[in-house]
Amino acid sequence: MRMHNADETCGIAQAALVLGDWWNVLVLREVARGHVRFDALAAEIGLSRKVLTERLGGLVAQGVLRRSPYQHRPTRHEYLLTDAGAALVPLLVAMQDWGDRWVLGDGTVTATAAEDSAEHARVHALAGTRLPDGLGLPGTQGGDVPLVAPAAAATVLFTYPGAGVDWGEPIPGAAGCTLENRLFRDAWPDFRHAGVDVRGISTQLPHEQAEFAQAEKVPYDLLSDAQHRLAAALRLPTFRGAGRLRHKRLILVIDAERVVRHALFPVVDIPHAVCESLRLATECARRA
Repeated sequence: MRMHNADETCGIAQAALVLGDWWNVLVLREVARGHVRFDALAAEIGLSRKVLTERLGGLVAQGVLRRSPYQHRPTRHEYLLTDAGAALVPLLVAMQDWGDRWVLGDGTVTATAAEDSAEHARVHALAGTRLPDGLGLPGTQGGDVPLVAPAAAATVLFTYPGAGVDWGEPIPGAAGCTLENRLFRDAWPDFRHAGVDVRGISTQLPHEQAEFAQAEKVPYDLLSDAQHRLAAALRLPTFRGAGRLRHKRLILVIDAERVVRHALFPVVDIPHAVCESLRLATECARRA
């Protein structure tokens, strides 16, 4: 691609060399979702082997993907994000947020969604899918915590916009995060009795979550998706509020094999959603 001389010092222009191709963006989207092998990428994107080979080679040459062998004789590779590639994940999520709001939506800032929205369809399509292997998020004690509790018969993941946030102008669906955490806290003995673990996830930083967990005596893990790894892996709906991209409120019930069994979204009636997640997770645990 021929560039104007002024583009040589323009970060936007240089980034466009990597992301300016439709297929490059979709390849990076799928790698972030955990589809890291050639056949899986070809199936998810619907791209010819020739074109996919070219795009993967280009992304490796640009330094955003690296090849890692997983089989010998014949040698086969997985395509993994480099540090430079991982730094593109928040940009991918921001692109999705922009598309959801301005292309698929009417431009309104909202922390919820209509039942006929693209976001609603994406979340409910997660039922029956398996979480990417090895995906953990920073916890309040430091270090990554697995999304699914190893010893639990089922796990409830709930995403929330952020606790203790001054929203300024009211954003529909954003309020209620402290209430939600308190309701999960109060129901914690019932979840544990059923063999179910709970994980709360927001894009707040670990120290912010640690302060909240201590103040509210939260007994379960709060995980930070500040780098948007989970949002990108599951294509979760987000909105921009109080200075950052934030998760919209939803609940996933996941079995011991890391398969999503139920998705609750949008969450409008928080007390009902907490009770329903307990009921669904208890049934899932009984079948384990």
